[in-house]
Amino acid sequence: MDLFSQIDNKANPENLLPFNGEVYYFGPIFTPEESIELYQELLNGLAWKADEAVIFGKHITTKRKVAWYADQAFEYTYSNTTKKALVWTEALRLIRERTQNKVGERFNSCLANLYHSGEEGMAWHSDGEKDLVKQGCIASLSFGVTRWFHFKHKQSGEKLKIELVPGSLLIMQGSTQTHWLHRLPPTKKVESPRVNLTFRQMRENA
Repeated sequence: MDLFSQIDNKANPENLLPFNGEVYYFGPIFTPEESIELYQELLNGLAWKADEAVIFGKHITTKRKVAWYADQAFEYTYSNTTKKALVWTEALRLIRERTQNKVGERFNSCLANLYHSGEEGMAWHSDGEKDLVKQGCIASLSFGVTRWFHFKHKQSGEKLKIELVPGSLLIMQGSTQTHWLHRLPPTKKVESPRVNLTFRQMRENA
């Protein structure tokens, strides 16, 4: 299933998943001018570091870079590595406030991802780490170049995809992480960077 149409800042978008989860695409929640300005601030102002993972005992460093921010010095563990949160930047605070007002949820942390070109992506996975609030809302915002985002049901294998434009907001909640995988597929057609912010709900005692 392909979701080709863009939803321009809909107040109450429809659930994109046919079953076993909730995914909503709000379209752009920032103007083109705001998106460009915020993209530059995020690109130059976040403490980007190469992401790391330990897979089958082998330490791997990715080309993709990440930065981890939160209300507290939360430690977030995934792919067998642990990150300690940094203090919010003003740009992140602004984006979080508008996102919270839009979806009516509170987020206490943000994992930022920097993809330098279309050759960098993310393999199939789900965000079900024990540090996160179970079935909590994850808000994903896109800045920079437009990229495709894919979903796949863990049991049926059913797939769908959506094109994420600059300044846009997509949220995943409910049982989505339990039943669905998602990925950012690599592509040779994209040469420019994309910054992705994933605002999350960490358990307060994490």
